[in-house]
This record gives sequence, C-alpha cells and structure tokens, in this order.
Amino acid sequence: MKLNSRLLQDKVVLITGCNRGIGKAILDKFASNGAIIYASARQEGILNEEAKLLSVKYSTRIIPVYFDVTDSNALKETFMKINKEYKRLDCIINNAGVMEDALIGMVTEAVLQKTFAVNVFAPINMIQYATKIMKRQNCGSIVNISSIVGTNGNPGQIVYSASKGAVISLTKTAAKELAVNNIRVNAIAPGMIDTDMFRSIGEIRISERISKIGMSRLGTPEEVADAALFLASDLSVYITGQIIGVDGAAII
Repeated sequence: MKLNSRLLQDKVVLITGCNRGIGKAILDKFASNGAIIYASARQEGILNEEAKLLSVKYSTRIIPVYFDVTDSNALKETFMKINKEYKRLDCIINNAGVMEDALIGMVTEAVLQKTFAVNVFAPINMIQYATKIMKRQNCGSIVNISSIVGTNGNPGQIVYSASKGAVISLTKTAAKELAVNNIRVNAIAPGMIDTDMFRSIGEIRISERISKIGMSRLGTPEEVADAALFLASDLSVYITGQIIGVDGAAII
C-alpha cells in the first residue's frame, strides 16, 4: 500500500524487535510516514547504521535503544528517556517475540518461562509504562503482535499459541480499561509471513503451508507493517479492542 501523506508525521513511537522480519518492516514503514522512532533490539549496536540511513532517507529521527524486553529496569529507563526527550508517546508496537515449538509431553519449564516472559509479561510491562505517559496526553495507540496460532491453535505449538492467545486477551482487556483515557489497544494476528523465522521450517513444509492459504502465497512483512501503520495512525481513532488478521485467508 502506497500513501501520499505522511500519516505519522512527528508522532513519537517505540517499536520492539526492529532488527529483522516484521519489526524491521514496521520500522521502515513508520519512518517513511514521518514518525520519530525509538527502535529497540537486544544486541547493542545492531540498529545504528539502519537508524542513520532511515533518518536521512525519510527526513525524520530514528533513535536506537538496546534492551532485553524482559528486563523491567531497562524498560523503565527507556520510557524515562522518551519522556525526558519528547514528553509524549503516541504509539508503542509490541513486536518482540520468541517461538519454540514442542509437542505436548515435550514442553519444558524453561521453554514455558522464556516464551511467556517475552511474549506476554513484557507487553504487559510495556503497556504499564507507556500508559503513564499516554494518560497525561489523553491519547495513544498500542499495537500488539499476536499470531494466527493465537486465534486458531496449531499442533506442536501449545506454548507459543497459548502465549499469543494471551496477547489477544490482554489486548481486549486493556482496550476496555484504557478507552476512558482515549488510548486505543489493538492486535495484529499475522498468518504465514515470509520471514527468516518462518523460512526455518524448510521448503517442503513451506509448500504444504502455502497450499492452505486462500491467496496461495506467503504474506510479506510489509503487509503486516501496513496494518500496523493503520492502527497507529489517526485513521483508526475509533477502533480499539480489535484483532486484525493479516493471513490471506489461511486455514490452519
């Protein structure tokens, strides 16, 4: 989708997991629409060059911030930095996530703890910190990245699907609680998207999965980014508590 206007001009946004896949596509899409972006990743320095390139290319400001989303102290420091530098926060994108597949009976405590720490507990903490700023300005948009397996389930993904189902539930609850503050909370549930993570399942399994997609192709990270742009922008000011599927009519 190409738009002539810069839908996020001068809006302050925090995006997690910007170094690859969907997060990287959202970073580029939001920068092209004029957002001032705090782009996060775990690995120190990994976004420095990309931030410089995008800042110049789109005449905006991209600020790399490095932290583990499960580190509550690092989260707090990041939000304090944003508040100090801009005194506002218009949108957060909870994109960072992990996926480790395991059949029932093979699930370990370590996988449970890690998956829920990153995919569920971290977004809740992000929302808590973000809304302290958003409530003061009486507006804001929170976009959580869920998954089609969170809505439909999938064999071999009991932990991952449970965590993404939790994202859907927390999205709906937060939307109801924060509507009085004019803060919107929505989620995107991508289907089979052409990312390095998805490609890791192998070409044979990819072909099998494509046969179950109504549009007969994988989605692109840019198509998920388009949905995120809509939910972050003023085009969706009366939309909250919704789960937007970006899946090409996939069946799983």
